[in-house]
Amino acid sequence: MGLVAGAVLTLTACGPADSRGVGDGAAGDREARYRHVIENPHPRPADVIEAAGAPTGVARADDGSLLLTYHAANVEDDEGPAATAWRIVGPDGRTVAEQAEHANAEAAPPAFKGVPGGFVRVPPGEAADGAFALDVHGKRREVVVTSGPLTPRPGDVLLSEREPSLIYRPTARTVAPPAAVPENAVRLAVDERGTAWSLDQPLTEDPERVVWQRDGRTLGSRAVPKPYAGGTVVARGGTAALSLIHGEAVRGLLLTTDGGAHWRTILGAGIPFQDFEHDPQSLALELLTDGRLLVGGAAGRYWLAADRTNRAFHELRTPAPFTSLTVDGTVLYGIADATTATYDLVKGEGLWISRDAGRGWRPHERLG
Repeated sequence: MGLVAGAVLTLTACGPADSRGVGDGAAGDREARYRHVIENPHPRPADVIEAAGAPTGVARADDGSLLLTYHAANVEDDEGPAATAWRIVGPDGRTVAEQAEHANAEAAPPAFKGVPGGFVRVPPGEAADGAFALDVHGKRREVVVTSGPLTPRPGDVLLSEREPSLIYRPTARTVAPPAAVPENAVRLAVDERGTAWSLDQPLTEDPERVVWQRDGRTLGSRAVPKPYAGGTVVARGGTAALSLIHGEAVRGLLLTTDGGAHWRTILGAGIPFQDFEHDPQSLALELLTDGRLLVGGAAGRYWLAADRTNRAFHELRTPAPFTSLTVDGTVLYGIADATTATYDLVKGEGLWISRDAGRGWRPHERLG
């Protein structure tokens, strides 16, 4: 993709590539610039990106282009002015399009999903009306938003897994709720074969179940083992995983690697679930295209399976504590940022990329 420069960092000697904002004598100047950016009714993208420091999210199109989103929030209050921006970076690492907007600190920052030919805006809130598409050159394309459900099929992209669940069909450029999922489904994953995997929470005393369907037909279901409740669902290539919650924390995983024929419960395998005390809804749970599962716990720590059997995990060594880590194919994208809005930047702040399963990381270089 040509997005980065410099040698791969060897993590045995790895330190932050950037310590901006730490001991910075110009902190007062940066605060003034930051305030000016979020109060400006027409901010420039470069100014928003400089103020934000690190992206809030990254999406990858099929040609290797990346779309990075940025959010400069109000530091002093949850209310008040803010600014957002997005930037599309081509496969050669150069900026091809960008845009910024004045915003409200209470509004959720924009998010996008990578799709064939570009990117789709994830609808903010409960309405799908905010969805639109961008091609890899940044040209806006309108999408059809319909309340009529679509049966998931190969090539569909899941835009929103929580209520309301929404899928995007690239061939029709259409956003719609998925059809034929259980009435009480609260979580959803759609794999590359168009199989919909959902967590069904019945209103009765019956146990929660993982249900998988294709072409409108139910292929099978698996009860969530007691005493756990189900959490996040992910699926790809015949592998599906559900986080298991007990009390207020994730305590394990329910996993299949053969399309639902056999399931097993993971309560360890190298992952210290006993240390998971953060919000279960914020758990990072992702699947690489080679079948390996990535699990994220508290304090910016992440564990990756050794192989597609997902029987043993090891902790990733990262160049800085990551506030988020996402997967596209087998490429890892880690974001180092402050956990709350701040005028200064933390050590190593920014986007880091690994193409070798976390053994080496490179900082994303911003080119003109």
